[in-house]
Amino acid sequence: MRKITYGGAVSLDGFLAGPNEEIDWLHFSKDVQEVMKEYWKDVDAVLMGRKTYEFAAAQHRGAKKPKSPPKKDSKTKERKVPVVHTYVFSRTLKEIDDPNYELVREHAVQFVRDLKQRPGKEICLMGGGELAQTLIGADLVDEVGLNIHPILLGSGIPTFRDPRHRVKLTLKECRQMDGGCILAKYQVVRTK
Repeated sequence: MRKITYGGAVSLDGFLAGPNEEIDWLHFSKDVQEVMKEYWKDVDAVLMGRKTYEFAAAQHRGAKKPKSPPKKDSKTKERKVPVVHTYVFSRTLKEIDDPNYELVREHAVQFVRDLKQRPGKEICLMGGGELAQTLIGADLVDEVGLNIHPILLGSGIPTFRDPRHRVKLTLKECRQMDGGCILAKYQVVRTK
């Protein structure tokens, strides 16, 4: 069965972004890049809700477009980009005009249960809010990974919402990273 991981960069008081979706407080460093590079090697599917999708799409539109790719010569190897299938869960979106995303309008819990049974690599649950709450509450998330930043935002988009039951975790890894950040990885303890 495929593993679902949830988490990301968070403030010390547990927010993924500020009250106006600010992420200007995030600290990027070489060790974070190494952790992410290692993580994404084992992932071939991403789950996100509508708000996370819209935020990501707005960030992508705001990014500078790269100039035409450099020409390859016979000595240059083409860099392989891993194929990651992204599922966007929404009851309000009618369509997504991007071939890299698949809109899922059916109930998330059953869809994700079925997805975990299919062959493939690990699955990344991205963003906060209702989708994470639903999947954690349904006992579908296997691991939680947090890059805890030394900042108190006071309010914003919470990392966790009430899953309607206690979720016990076991620490798998904890280490200090650049900028006073702490990487903490937890495995969800199954009660059944």
